[in-house]
Amino acid sequence: MNLSTTGLSLAADLAIDLHLHTTYSDGTWTPEQLLDYLVREQFGLAAITDHDRADTVAALQQLALDKHQPVLVAVEMTTLWKDEMSGQDNMTDLLCFGFDPPPNALNDLAQDLLRRQRENTREVYENLQRKGYTFPQEPDALAALLEQPSPQQPHELVALLIRHGYGTGQPSAGRIVLEAGCTFAMNDLAAVVEAAHQSGAVCLIAHPGHKDGFVTYDVRMLDKLRQDIPIDGLEVYNPKHTPDQTAMYLEYAQQHHLLISSGSDSHRPDKPPIKYRAELSRGLLERVGIQIA
Repeated sequence: MNLSTTGLSLAADLAIDLHLHTTYSDGTWTPEQLLDYLVREQFGLAAITDHDRADTVAALQQLALDKHQPVLVAVEMTTLWKDEMSGQDNMTDLLCFGFDPPPNALNDLAQDLLRRQRENTREVYENLQRKGYTFPQEPDALAALLEQPSPQQPHELVALLIRHGYGTGQPSAGRIVLEAGCTFAMNDLAAVVEAAHQSGAVCLIAHPGHKDGFVTYDVRMLDKLRQDIPIDGLEVYNPKHTPDQTAMYLEYAQQHHLLISSGSDSHRPDKPPIKYRAELSRGLLERVGIQIA
């Protein structure tokens, strides 16, 4: 397979964004719309990191070649780090860059996650019906749900209830879905890192300062994680981080010789990609074969 990044060399000040999402997962950008935007705004490189979609490499690379817009092979994997010392389960997204085209171990884990999410969606749908929730306006609702990308399926279950007049008060539609057994499927963080390395990728913790259901990593937690799992780096530059967090993660990455990523986590046009300087992620880009002049 031809890659859009083969032989790529970037000026140090050229714009890049290494964390973007499309309709292949939970974004509203179509891949075509996103690449057209990147071309128009003169980005030198981007990474489309759709959640648990390691199977879209060929389609995205062909589109990137057609539009003359370099796109780094990448995926954002939904993982859980089980901290044995504290007994705490920590939801952690992991950015994997530069993996080999499927078939590979990373895609195997992604496909298994999709299978488990579909099983959960089917179970929740059947539980809702047993509880008396009916969807007469959408007789093919379950089939439509199962066709959604894995991160969208829980949200679509909520939307299905609301469209039929359920959950607009108390309990909320979200609560109804949770009580019917809805979960987000995740992979073990250590297993993803191992599979990614087997597949030729490097792994960086996405938005380590994120809140909203994710663990917020501090130095102590990063130390504990790195004792057990050989992560390659951190997404230091992300709009979810405060200036103090960015400074802390940058210092930590430099101190421990970790790779540094920079990304907007853009999902839709009203929060578009951010123009980060390529030199901010020099080590990462050179590790995956992209030169910085």
